Amino acid sequence: MENPFHNRDVISMRDIARDELDMLFTTTDRIMKMSMQDRLDICKGKVLCYLFFEPSTRTRLSFEAAMASIGGISIGIASSKESSMEKGESLVDTVRAVDSYSDLIVIRHRLDGAARLAAEVAENPVINAGSGAEEHPTQAMLDLYTILKEKGSIDGLRIGIVGDLKYSRTVYSLLYALSKYSVDVHLIAPPLLRIRKESLYAIDSLSIREHDSIDEVIDMLDVIYVTRIQRERFPDVQEYEKVRHSYIIDARVLARAKSDAIVLHPLPRVDEVTYDVDSDARARYFKQVSYGKDVRAALLALIINATPPV
Repeated sequence: MENPFHNRDVISMRDIARDELDMLFTTTDRIMKMSMQDRLDICKGKVLCYLFFEPSTRTRLSFEAAMASIGGISIGIASSKESSMEKGESLVDTVRAVDSYSDLIVIRHRLDGAARLAAEVAENPVINAGSGAEEHPTQAMLDLYTILKEKGSIDGLRIGIVGDLKYSRTVYSLLYALSKYSVDVHLIAPPLLRIRKESLYAIDSLSIREHDSIDEVIDMLDVIYVTRIQRERFPDVQEYEKVRHSYIIDARVLARAKSDAIVLHPLPRVDEVTYDVDSDARARYFKQVSYGKDVRAALLALIINATPPV
């Protein structure tokens, strides 16, 4: 079987076809069933370099854990203060340098376009782990995989995306990903945080409805995807204060939700999902984290190896 991910950059979900996602998810399932020894042979001797110029817990550590789980090693920097960019080095020169140390680069940067620039410069494949307010494609991959495993299918679902839709890069990648399926999407946000329509491309096939209140749709949703209102991306802190408590998902709100709905969140959370939800059987955000390591392991395996793991 041809491997479309081999030596490929992963910058945007717009570039990933549905059949390619199917291969990724099938590979994830296969790797999860492998013996430890077989897994460790998949990327033995390979090096992942991470360049994280923004804070990260789950994404960076899950990439490291994913690479270790398939036999590779990881090197890199966890903040801009650890790099020579603090001395004035350009991103281009940093990427060129670490490209010679590794087989693949994972980058997170606060500026739009940074991941695409890195991909243009590097000879080895580059994965976008969050570029400004643009996209976070591997988050969308693990989101889809979580929905698939927890709901059995993606097609036919009603999916609500709640919170900061304007600045959340996970939302844009998720919408591009969902456009490859037959789903109804409900976007729930205050006017100030509605989706940037000028930043969405080629998703005309996706059924989208916008709402101000989650109460309008909570009882019909199969998936409730909650996002943090991202203070760090607001140009004006006063604007953030106006919307910071717009939506709180708590036990009272979930009392009206379907009994088989699932609650997802890319994390970290602040106060938009209360801790009493953690004990609700519908909460799947920590399961989502766990799936993330395995999906990323599969993606790394496919990018590095010409033949998919069997």
